[in-house]
Amino acid sequence: MTGDLRRSSPRAQAWGAGSGTSPEARLRQRLPTLDDIERRARRRIPRFAFDFLEGGTGDDLNTRRNRLALDAVELVPRYGKPGPVNTEVELFGVRCAAPIGISPVGVDGIIWPGATRMFASAAGKARIPYIAGTLATATIEDVAELAGPYAWFQLYGLPADDHAVTFDLIKRAGAAGVRVLAATLDAPVRSKRPRDLRNGLVVPFRPTPKTILDVALSPPWLLALATAGTPAFRNMERYVEKPATLANTAGFVQSQIKGTFSWDVIKRMRDAWSGALVVKGVMHPEDAEQALAAGVDGILVSNHGGRQFDAAPAAIDVLPAIAARVGTRATILFDSGIRSGLDVARAIALGASGTFAGRAFLLGLGGLGERGAGYVAGLLKEELETAMGQLGAPSLDALAQLTRRHRGAFDFT
Repeated sequence: MTGDLRRSSPRAQAWGAGSGTSPEARLRQRLPTLDDIERRARRRIPRFAFDFLEGGTGDDLNTRRNRLALDAVELVPRYGKPGPVNTEVELFGVRCAAPIGISPVGVDGIIWPGATRMFASAAGKARIPYIAGTLATATIEDVAELAGPYAWFQLYGLPADDHAVTFDLIKRAGAAGVRVLAATLDAPVRSKRPRDLRNGLVVPFRPTPKTILDVALSPPWLLALATAGTPAFRNMERYVEKPATLANTAGFVQSQIKGTFSWDVIKRMRDAWSGALVVKGVMHPEDAEQALAAGVDGILVSNHGGRQFDAAPAAIDVLPAIAARVGTRATILFDSGIRSGLDVARAIALGASGTFAGRAFLLGLGGLGERGAGYVAGLLKEELETAMGQLGAPSLDALAQLTRRHRGAFDFT
């Protein structure tokens, strides 16, 4: 009887669990959570690269604070109106399969060679946004071709010559068909990341006997490197004195990228960019007001995943106040700490219209290679559907109406 129920259950079929023999079903049984994927990735990625992925800044206090704060958010289920759930959301005119996206990660190819192209391809297939970074390992033109309408582009500040490179990158993004531009605010200076310093992971990167041994002990990563080639800052190569070697490009990045923008430059971006404009890294309602005054369409609440300032609040703890201040004047987005579909549900319930994750998707690549990003997208969506079903919230709007308890919420009054 149990077997008959499993075969007849639409939910079981949706999970690929009908017979338990399909490759996807077996993979779900072996790697049902991101924690399982992380353990597998740790074995396949060189130590220096895994430290770069996992670490924050300083003593990693902010990364832990993000996790503890998300875990502390409680949502109260409602019953009596069972039915199917719908995770779709429209973000800046594009219909997405779920309020889940891939965050930008600088030098993502160190963690898994070929990561940028894999992310772009997975985003297009899964119908979720991917914010390709200034320091991605494929060009914005390549990303736009692979991700289609789900391609977004993140900018760091390059202030030399009155932001000449910054605005050329904006033109390139527009010509490539990118829909959304995300300007990063929360990296005004370089942070101190002790794990990277101990591993010698600095720009330009110089291999040591220890890092060479790390690579030799990570055959899957080494095979990916042989396939994808040495990671490089592909978006920067056209701005470097020829020949655009890895050393020359790394030197350009080290000297030119300053990481943030003034509000005046954000206003100039607004004038130069016809698509949707998002500012990434807002943590205070007054900064959200400044962003609105500059003409932005979206505000991405983020503490850079805990990688910039160890004393910063957990991003989820400032989200409700920013969402309340902004209201319907802009689209509120969230990242920093998302590791499950339940985390996505928490962020939506506290005021976000969409969420982004970087580490989660990189762990997918580390654990499963090229198919990993798509696997994580499916896992997060499935977990979100389960959370919504348990909560009695058939839509994202219903999630936002739930009663919740959030003891850590910041009071900016």
